[in-house]
Amino acid sequence: MRLPTQSRGRRHTRTHPRSHPVSKPKAHNESLALEKEKIFSVRFIVAIVLLVAGIAWIAYYYTGVRPDPTVFPPEDPSGPKAIGDLGMWNYTIGFALILVGLMVAAHPSTPAGRGRGVVIGMLGCFLIGLLWICTFYVFSGEKLNDIWVLNDLGNYNLLVGIGFMAAGFAYATRWE
Repeated sequence: MRLPTQSRGRRHTRTHPRSHPVSKPKAHNESLALEKEKIFSVRFIVAIVLLVAGIAWIAYYYTGVRPDPTVFPPEDPSGPKAIGDLGMWNYTIGFALILVGLMVAAHPSTPAGRGRGVVIGMLGCFLIGLLWICTFYVFSGEKLNDIWVLNDLGNYNLLVGIGFMAAGFAYATRWE
């Protein structure tokens, strides 16, 4: 069906509006299009290193340096004196490394920053944050003393949970 149109004083005919594609056609097999993108970019490797370093920092402080709070009289921290002197700041350093690693991984040049990785990263961070806060509330009090890392943080557990949710929002901004 041809429709008449007016354009700068000349009369033109054009085809029906639905006869022309609005956007460029997609590839027949989208998995082939994804194979062309690099999986291991420098940014992705940095993100993995930051995540592992943050987890290792917290684990080393908790198991190797932190003084046992159940011993009376209180003992000095074992391990390197510089790490022992930081005290609770060790958790800040560890969780900061983890959260920055998650936010670096949200960049589109990494597998977690494009396609399905965005949804998985976003929902994963939201759920980890929610579970962290719910675990803190359910086990607060005497029961919290038995849970690794949560027992030292006290009310700072809320900040950790909210931090994971904030990292989830870094992924949410990449969702298309």
